Amino acid sequence: QAQLVESGGGLVQAGGSLRLSCAASGRTFSINAMGWFRQAPGKEREFVAAINWSGRSTYYADSVKGRFTISRDNAENTIYLQMNTLKPEDTAVYYCAAATAPVFGRTDVGGYQYWGRGTQVTVSS
Repeated sequence: QAQLVESGGGLVQAGGSLRLSCAASGRTFSINAMGWFRQAPGKEREFVAAINWSGRSTYYADSVKGRFTISRDNAENTIYLQMNTLKPEDTAVYYCAAATAPVFGRTDVGGYQYWGRGTQVTVSS
């Protein structure tokens, strides 16, 4: 099993920035890629961004492209989500996820086997 722990959520005004972190521990050798998803009240969990384990390849949902950046610290087994120019519609619980098989191009939750508990991001208008 791999364990994922998110941190860095909070309350921010529209136009502001936040950086989320996700630390992976346990069977990290089994991880092929990691990603961020989010879930707003009354909505389904949706894909935000993903990065492969080497950190060389990334992809994003259209709604966050150009505003969010996913990155990885290899030494710390940690990924980050830098969120800039935040909008009220970005308000959600943000979840870190890890996949044990190649998932590039996939945006469905089914491709990911490990999940963190989530961190709340609230953007006020």
